Amino acid sequence: MALKIVSASGLARAALVAGVAALPMLATPVIAQPPTGVSPLVQGQISLADLAERVMPAVVNISAVTTSDTRSRNLPQLPQLGPDTPFGDLFEEFFNRRGQGQQGQGQGQPPQQRRSQSAGSGFVIDSSGIVVTNNHVIGDANEITVIFNSGLRLKAEIIGKDTKVDLAVLRVKHDKPLDAVKFGDSDKMRIGDPVMAIGNPFGLGSSVSSGIVSARNRDIQQGPYDTYIQTDAAINKGNSGGPLFNMAGEVIGINTAILSPTGGSVGIGFAVPSSLAVNVVDQLREFGETRRGWLGVRIQSVDDATAEALGLGTARGALVAGIDDKGPAKPAGLEVGDVIVKFDGKEVKDSRDLPRIVAGTAVGKDAPITVVRKGKEVVKTVKLGRLEDGEKVQQASAKPNAEPAKPAVTTALGLELSQQTDELRKRYSIKDGTKGVVITKVDPNSNAADKRISIGELIVEVGQEAVNSPEDVTKRLDTLKKEGKKSALLLVANGQGEVRFVAVTMN
Repeated sequence: MALKIVSASGLARAALVAGVAALPMLATPVIAQPPTGVSPLVQGQISLADLAERVMPAVVNISAVTTSDTRSRNLPQLPQLGPDTPFGDLFEEFFNRRGQGQQGQGQGQPPQQRRSQSAGSGFVIDSSGIVVTNNHVIGDANEITVIFNSGLRLKAEIIGKDTKVDLAVLRVKHDKPLDAVKFGDSDKMRIGDPVMAIGNPFGLGSSVSSGIVSARNRDIQQGPYDTYIQTDAAINKGNSGGPLFNMAGEVIGINTAILSPTGGSVGIGFAVPSSLAVNVVDQLREFGETRRGWLGVRIQSVDDATAEALGLGTARGALVAGIDDKGPAKPAGLEVGDVIVKFDGKEVKDSRDLPRIVAGTAVGKDAPITVVRKGKEVVKTVKLGRLEDGEKVQQASAKPNAEPAKPAVTTALGLELSQQTDELRKRYSIKDGTKGVVITKVDPNSNAADKRISIGELIVEVGQEAVNSPEDVTKRLDTLKKEGKKSALLLVANGQGEVRFVAVTMN
């Protein structure tokens, strides 16, 4: 059975199954000095009782009710049923039960109200009544109730929510200050560090589980800024939005998703790190919405072959494959083919880092960017814009086109190449003004095919130099071979002019 990523929330409807097999006690390393507030060693293990007791009052259950209109189905109109019609009384009863009698009763009736309820978790970060949870916990709810461990129930209003990081900030009002917890620094957490999760699994109320940080910077393909903390602390449906604590009682993550074939915990859970959440929460509190930085570039990953072709040494950074004409990058002097290795003083280890770093940088800031251009580092300064609501962070991707074509005259790298002609532009829907050499055939056993170069695409550059004919391609490849290059970096465009870099091995 395939494993699925599922949200760690849902309505509490679970049956408790009796019968727990006894497991042998595993040896646990002895920690000489437990963190402040944690009970001393008990039978070789640290008790989390004091820590749980201290932070649990700030952890809440969240009930979200969504009310929507549903209209009854219009049933077909039947002719008048006389008293002597066979089974007439049965027909009349059947349709009356569904809101339509013999005379069309029920037509134009007001819509019925349908209520659906979900349950999740959250935590108070400000004693004035500011609560953090997951966006998917509240969804489009019309009514949100925050339930405290003491039994106190308070209605909540939404301050702001963010779908990209799956966070929401709520406000409740109470005549007394509420217990609150603080965010810690998730960047200081190491793999193997102990953590504790508290939440509302299956609607059971405040429940504590513990484990370790299993991994960091996990990308589970849930959004453009994925950098989840992975933990083996038990997280189940209903835990969504609950806090993941370090041993000092600080929130270093917000429990969000689990990897599971059944929907239950298998010891692989994911939490939004506080290093990402804090900035989002602060913006939602201040503005009611997020205000992310925007660079205006389209990027792709750098693999080993591309790094070798560009003279980077090791695969690193984010390769600029396109620049928005209206974005901040263009006036700053960034160019297609630049590899961004540092942004605003932060190292860009791979392409996934850049969107997250840019989004977390203040709008309007003059940020320095270090790029590698033709083997040399160049520093540019960009004034960041604001990421529009409809803006999507994308990785450059191929769009295969398997349409066969006639053999071309020139062959290189397992590709048959042709000069652009009116017939080829029409055949492959090549947009007017798109430059490059047309690929009319791809050897399925070539490295180019492995890199998903497709028929109908165009080679625009070879080794960061423009090519306009098949002969230009072969000459440039010969030059790269003489320079000792093992791979050729191609700038490939589709028919609409969207480009990406591909490093192809030269045999």
